[in-house]
Amino acid sequence: MTDETDVDYSKRTSWRRLTAFSLTFIVLTAVGLYVVYDLFAERSFSFDSDLLSPKILAAVAGLLFVYFLSDGLRLYFTLRALGHRMPMGTMFRLVFLNLFFSNVTPMATGGGFAQIWYLHHHGVPVGRATAATTIRTVLAVFFIFSLTPVFLVTLDALDSGTLIGDISMALVIFVLIYLSFFTVLLIRSHWLIRPLSFFLEKLHHFHLLGDARHRRWQFKARREMLRFSYSFRDYLGGRPLYISLSILFTAIFLLSLFSFPALLIHGLGYDVDYLISLGLLVVTTFIMYFAPTPGASGISEGVFGSFFRDILSGNHLILVIVSWRLLTIYLGMLIGLVVLQRELIKNRRKSG
Repeated sequence: MTDETDVDYSKRTSWRRLTAFSLTFIVLTAVGLYVVYDLFAERSFSFDSDLLSPKILAAVAGLLFVYFLSDGLRLYFTLRALGHRMPMGTMFRLVFLNLFFSNVTPMATGGGFAQIWYLHHHGVPVGRATAATTIRTVLAVFFIFSLTPVFLVTLDALDSGTLIGDISMALVIFVLIYLSFFTVLLIRSHWLIRPLSFFLEKLHHFHLLGDARHRRWQFKARREMLRFSYSFRDYLGGRPLYISLSILFTAIFLLSLFSFPALLIHGLGYDVDYLISLGLLVVTTFIMYFAPTPGASGISEGVFGSFFRDILSGNHLILVIVSWRLLTIYLGMLIGLVVLQRELIKNRRKSG
């Protein structure tokens, strides 16, 4: 099982593919920043040394510590609720591996594969690792998708001047449908087996799936749905303390993530309404979930610039965007790349 997993994973994460995705991430980020510079920042940019004041640097360091710590603990306690205990050092290496892979692969798919591979290497069965990472993600999705309709309806900053203001009610309905789907996925996942099976039957009927692949996909779809259903049932049947802590640290993780722009804007001397900044970033993150680009590169910068252009002056808009992405994404990616190199070297030594 381990050898098959290693081979399968190594194919997915070949260095050529990672290099291509990384270059795509860099290029799209540059494009996104240029669009913001051209359309929203009045073609101006200046660095402000206020961001380097000891007070702001200490606050940023403290928030970063909470951000990374809570990210590791939310998965740690999800695993504990499922009956698995991992060393803290392993969990925090996993945080940075996830940040690297999820931001260099489209739709954040690589982060999940990386975590499952890594957890499996440390003794967690593939099914349990899949369930743990999925549950961890779904908890965050519920928070974000539950808050998004509230901010879409209540924030004046989204009423005009942005495309979101024109389609906010449609987005609210979409979010409610999405949340309903996830509720069924978590509580009654076996209900999805029949429509999924019907969908695969139709693909087979129109010759879009061959006989062998159709049988294989039907089997895998039913198996994974049932596995997830049983795993989530085990999660809910775990110790209430661990379930509560997994939810609590998910909330702390998201709150720290959404607080970075407010801290940076405050550090530049603006009188920012924290709730408005929080709400704008919740909606930004919601949109990023559907971005097809690696790490939502390009799209995240454009959306952020569109939302915060009325709060920040043009010369500070690019500075805040780059600082926000540096703290929440780029820094973790660089650490993740180092962790990945060390893990690969360690695995080579073991296999040698």
